[in-house]
Amino acid sequence: MHKNPSKPLINSNPVLVLELASIHTEKIRLHLKDLGESDRQLRFGMFASDEFIDNYVDSFDFLRDVFFGVFEQDLNLVGFAHLAYSPIALSSSNDAEFGVSVSTTLRGIGIGTALFKRAAIHCRNSNINILHVHCLSTNDGMMHIAKKAGMLVERSHGEAEAFLRILPGNKASVLKEALEAQAAIVDYTIKRSVKQSIKIAEQLYTFPKLV
Repeated sequence: MHKNPSKPLINSNPVLVLELASIHTEKIRLHLKDLGESDRQLRFGMFASDEFIDNYVDSFDFLRDVFFGVFEQDLNLVGFAHLAYSPIALSSSNDAEFGVSVSTTLRGIGIGTALFKRAAIHCRNSNINILHVHCLSTNDGMMHIAKKAGMLVERSHGEAEAFLRILPGNKASVLKEALEAQAAIVDYTIKRSVKQSIKIAEQLYTFPKLV
């Protein structure tokens, strides 16, 4: 199993968030399986085995829901957000649910907040009226993001439900999302090119050991 390096590299300031596609499925799976047991419980609100994560990832519908990610320099996924639309939300109430996870070694530097803001502006430009979060009330990271965003938080029996009413989109919000999306694509492309160049260089300059 992949383990995050002790000091992963995030050179982007601010944090750049990429909208993910099906080609990133295995990176998402790897990221989620790298989470410890307590982190998995906070993310899913229950014990989540590797089998549970496999079933969750295999159920992704990239044509319906929206997924966002933050990558470190070596293209490991260190932050992941799922913006889920239910069939009911798509047809009537226009609600979406936000779920997020951040690698343990990179918490506290704004990755979760950046993922939330990216999801929120996407909702704004997609005619979503209410963004909500359902999690354990002990999920301090998610509660911090929710309160910072001005969400209304309701707690009951160890669980918390947070709601944020989304303002209608306008030309400025559409332009803002487009610029953020383009910056993330450029950033990801550069990181991928650097990684490929390093791999080629290693292959060219790796010599067989003398016996």
